[in-house]
Amino acid sequence: MTGKLALSVAIITKDEEENIPALLDSVSFADDIVVVDSGSTDRTVEIAENFCCRVFSEEWRGYGPQKNSAVEKCRNEWVLLLDADERLPAETAKAIAEILKQPAADAYSFRRKNYLHGRWMRHSGYWPDRQVRLVRGKFGSFRGTIHEQWATRGAVADLDAHIDHYAFSGYADMLKTLNEYSSVIAEELHSSGRRAGPLSPVSHGVGMFLTIYFLRLGFLDGLDGLATALTKAGGSFFKYAKLREIQARRPE
Repeated sequence: MTGKLALSVAIITKDEEENIPALLDSVSFADDIVVVDSGSTDRTVEIAENFCCRVFSEEWRGYGPQKNSAVEKCRNEWVLLLDADERLPAETAKAIAEILKQPAADAYSFRRKNYLHGRWMRHSGYWPDRQVRLVRGKFGSFRGTIHEQWATRGAVADLDAHIDHYAFSGYADMLKTLNEYSSVIAEELHSSGRRAGPLSPVSHGVGMFLTIYFLRLGFLDGLDGLATALTKAGGSFFKYAKLREIQARRPE
């Protein structure tokens, strides 16, 4: 690929100095890279500025609102939505360049390869893990503050291409994410009117473990598959357990 592509890349960050260099290298073909940072205390902002990104500092408002803010700041019609722990393979960059010559849809989804301990997780619910990532910025927006999804007014097409995702540095990171996400989701569930019964935490936790480890063939991913099944089950258990805590604190 010669020259820069008329494409914006939207990224949100906080303390991503270990991840962001590889991401920025993988999207260096784009002529506009927007980084919305929410209070990094490491070298994230410095690295992004040195890479000639347009960097904005904003208070954290949740994944969906933060990503919408990044998209709104993009200069091009087409926006590539990526997280700091993701990478864009060269073949996928070429596919994007071809698509933008004559787009046939208003948003495109990619398969996502999730890696743990340097190994591609082929099972455990991690593949094909389709994500809408190439979009006409003015045709949609993100919905939700966590597990946010792009909603478009136009057509969505699925691409035979992938992005690489290095979500967790190890098991401790998985447990940290479990705790953070379950708290946010519990608040969202309560705000939406959902309520949890006495058996909800256990039933959802057990159901998730059986789904990931057996139905999604997590056992074929070895110890990492077992860890994934346990942490996802724990996430399901704790989001409903925390919902019950909220219900107890805020009786109707």
